[in-house]
Amino acid sequence: MNIDPVSVVNAIKAIAPATVSLGIQQAQRNEYIIKILKRLNLDPIQPPKEFEGVYTYALVEYGVFKADYILNFFRNKEIKKAFYKAFAENALAIDNEEWNTLKDEAQQAKIDLAQVEKFHQVFLSVAKRSINPGEVITNVQLQEHLNKSTEPPEQSLYPDEFKALIEEKTKAFCGRVFVFNEFDAFLKKHPKGYFTVIGDAGMGKSAIAAQSVSKYKAICYFNIRAEGRNTPDQFLQSIRQQLINRYQLQNAENDNLPTLLTKVNEKLATGEPLVIVVDALDEVEQPGSGNLLDLPKNLPERIYFLLTRRRYAQNEKRLLTEEVPEQQLDLTANKYEVWNRKDVKEYISTFINDEPEHHGLKAWIQKRNIEPPYFIEQVAQKSENNFMYLYYVLPRIAEGDYQDLSLEELPEKLQGYYELHWKQMEMDTPDKRTNAIILCVLVEVGKPISCESIACITERDEYDVLELLNKWLEFLRRQKQNQEDYYSIYHQSFADFLRKQPALKREKKSNNIDWQEVQRLISDSNDQLWASLKPGEDEDE
Repeated sequence: MNIDPVSVVNAIKAIAPATVSLGIQQAQRNEYIIKILKRLNLDPIQPPKEFEGVYTYALVEYGVFKADYILNFFRNKEIKKAFYKAFAENALAIDNEEWNTLKDEAQQAKIDLAQVEKFHQVFLSVAKRSINPGEVITNVQLQEHLNKSTEPPEQSLYPDEFKALIEEKTKAFCGRVFVFNEFDAFLKKHPKGYFTVIGDAGMGKSAIAAQSVSKYKAICYFNIRAEGRNTPDQFLQSIRQQLINRYQLQNAENDNLPTLLTKVNEKLATGEPLVIVVDALDEVEQPGSGNLLDLPKNLPERIYFLLTRRRYAQNEKRLLTEEVPEQQLDLTANKYEVWNRKDVKEYISTFINDEPEHHGLKAWIQKRNIEPPYFIEQVAQKSENNFMYLYYVLPRIAEGDYQDLSLEELPEKLQGYYELHWKQMEMDTPDKRTNAIILCVLVEVGKPISCESIACITERDEYDVLELLNKWLEFLRRQKQNQEDYYSIYHQSFADFLRKQPALKREKKSNNIDWQEVQRLISDSNDQLWASLKPGEDEDE
């Protein structure tokens, strides 16, 4: 027997109007129907107000391009109950016992904890839209009342010198669950120790370090060769001040690191660990053969170091310990290949969906009739699991710089991206080689330097220098000091690339930049250069 759906609907409307209203309410809780309404631009401006409706709408908005195993985790009825319980306990912050229970469930399901936080943010966004105009007025009045509170703002967990870096690295952080799982196991198994994350340039070591600072409320230090922030004295000065501030240490202004850690150990509550994160040991400038940054050979109980570095030969090891547990996690190891690829694909998916300014990437994909999963897979392969590649390439696609390229023509590997930009800037042509000397100065100086100082060193017009710097800005870190911009190389891999360029090699040939000439120019401008360096920087060479 054939049944006409329209007739059935009309019959229901005629017999039971209340049933229609109830049916609409139920429909607004159905993922499939919500997706159809959104596709037809028929979804309501104000989502349903009850938890079930808000949760389902949030799941739809959060779930674009997300893997099925992640969505199924949030669809699970028990997880939904756990989310509601945690949300009811502390709606705005994910920092209580109920939220920790939900995070434990996520870790057991091998879901990145960042996904729980992202879903929570989407849920909050939908919940705000679900309130009616009267409630908006009430909330505004309540917020005005709260703003009159005289309580001092909570002090930042991050030291000022690294606050911007940590916030930048953690903003779009995703994945790396396997790294944190191994480190957590290390903390449980050993009473103290050194845990080292090893990887190639661009594999996300600094992002892991930054996320660890947030996750473990760690003391931290980030070695940055391009900024001249990479010596034992600078490290000790920063770590010492952080420990003094956090633990209210007395008479510690001149203590060495072992003494500081001993004093901290006496301040720790029972069972409380202290994690100290140190990023980029490979960028440390330190002569001799002792431990890099003079890291202690012995550690007090409950003191743990989480270190990151590039790979080096075993005979170059610069961490010697005495009966202190050590463990290394090499991101390049074959057993982590699947995890690395999964994290890279998740990063690409998140980039496509999370920020409005990335809509140009969606348009680029749609214009070429590419299915998003295929795009994600192909770009992941081109990146060779390198996050720095994605950091550069994805924004350029979104900004419209690759409109003439197909998916197949996108650069291969991080090195390929640098080479493509080099060719686009026509840096191998004779008339552009004079511009290359400006990049050489940035590499050779190795510290933040002003546009005015670069112009002084190279004897170029300041406007011309600024114009070139703007063309290479994505590879540079720009910081403002005393109302003036200072520039340095953003990532060490780019400095390494520049040193290997035929036109910039250090061998003295007629068609190469003469590095000795660069050094002479810097030396001749020594007074002006060091006077323009950021105040507070260590100027010893």
